[in-house]
Amino acid sequence: MEQLGQFLPLILIFAIMYFLLIRPQQKKVKEHQSMVDALRKGDRVVTQGGLIGKVAKVKEDNEVEVELAEGVKVRVVKSTIAQVLSKTEPANG
Repeated sequence: MEQLGQFLPLILIFAIMYFLLIRPQQKKVKEHQSMVDALRKGDRVVTQGGLIGKVAKVKEDNEVEVELAEGVKVRVVKSTIAQVLSKTEPANG
């Protein structure tokens, strides 16, 4: 019983760390992954580097082609998309 009393503060610290740090971070990662999976042509996005552009093409292999200005397209790794500014409406049909 005395040994449990010695480990109780350590167990409490781990529980507090889990609920305050680990769990919210996991939730944030899942939200980011679902945002990246939902990218479509025409979405306005911001990359982690601060570039703002429109998705020109979503490629199969973890890449998107982002048009920064007319005729200026760059290939970006999907996970580096930081934010979706505006979504395009799904096509009817």
